[in-house]
Amino acid sequence: MSYQVAELETSAYGSSLGHPIRGPRALSDDWSRFWHLTYNIARNEFKLKFFGSILGYLWQVMRPLLLFGVLYVFFVVIGHVGKGGKPGETAYGVQLLGSIVLFTFFSEATTGAVRSVVDRENLVRKIQFPRLVIPMSVCLLSFFNLVMNLIVVLIFALISGIQPMLSWIELPLILTLLIVLSTGVAMLLSAMFVSFRDIQPIWDVLTQVLFYSSPVIIPVETVRDKLLHEPLLWHIYLLNPLVTIFQQFRHAMVTHAALSAGQTLGSWADLLAPLGIVAAIFLLGFWVFNRSAPHVAENL
Repeated sequence: MSYQVAELETSAYGSSLGHPIRGPRALSDDWSRFWHLTYNIARNEFKLKFFGSILGYLWQVMRPLLLFGVLYVFFVVIGHVGKGGKPGETAYGVQLLGSIVLFTFFSEATTGAVRSVVDRENLVRKIQFPRLVIPMSVCLLSFFNLVMNLIVVLIFALISGIQPMLSWIELPLILTLLIVLSTGVAMLLSAMFVSFRDIQPIWDVLTQVLFYSSPVIIPVETVRDKLLHEPLLWHIYLLNPLVTIFQQFRHAMVTHAALSAGQTLGSWADLLAPLGIVAAIFLLGFWVFNRSAPHVAENL
């Protein structure tokens, strides 16, 4: 309470002198309160999302399944992708569903975060709390959905004949990398949207570009063969961190016939490049959000 009073007094005094009003920071010294707020907002949003729905949580798995069904019919049943016995195309259906689920998490976390601060304008203006709670709760909500969808992927994989492998223990590391990347982008977009409203349509377009430029539909092995004589385009393609994440997911979780991330990049040492890009995006996102957090209320 004393912290809130001090904030309000400082804001009022600064306003009377004509100085910009500074609000709460992005983070809080009380980490337990920070995570408690983040979890409760995400949990409440998760419950409200399906409130009054007959099918309830089933709607969450329907979206990736419907997209998977359409792509499976056109690319497997009609296009015969994955039926030629090429390395990396084994169990193509499981690979396709898994990649769709992972990309759905990335898309939900980042797209949902774009308007998250602006849509909670009343909350931001009236209540003192660490501002980073807002985009973090969006990412946590998307993670809840990801867990539900991964259970469906696991069931589908077992039905399709995929045998449990020791490499499945890599899943937490793969998801951690994806979560860090998504959180970094979410922080960056939510902060920028407060001042630049063009961010939303721009990101909608970029999300579609990332979907088709990531190994969601077309395996990395096929892209590599097509770009055999275009090394520059191949290197540009590999700059997308989602390529590394999705490809390692396929190798570790579906089939070792698919190239690992290290084999795709050339060597395991080359993994430092995508890991560095993920770290840079996360740090940039936090830096931008942290700088803008105290001024969010006055910029809305």
